[in-house]
Amino acid sequence: MLEKKIKIKSKHGMHLRPAAKFVKEAKKFNSYINVIFKGTSVNAKSLYKLQTLGIVKNSEIVLTAEGQDEKSAIKKLEQLILELE
Repeated sequence: MLEKKIKIKSKHGMHLRPAAKFVKEAKKFNSYINVIFKGTSVNAKSLYKLQTLGIVKNSEIVLTAEGQDEKSAIKKLEQLILELE
């Protein structure tokens, strides 16, 4: 299992549009992927669950992935988060 801490720099945090983009990308991977925020862990492939976290600007999340494509999942999803507007 891999994990990566990521700071959300988007001024609007993970609102609906970027969260939907993130979930769509996460679903392309076979690995089990989670987002952890303030001690709550949710499936990164569930838009509803991701939205319940209330991730705002300057929040620090932990992205975890476990499976055969975990390295590429973490790399791609981290890149996507850092590009969010």
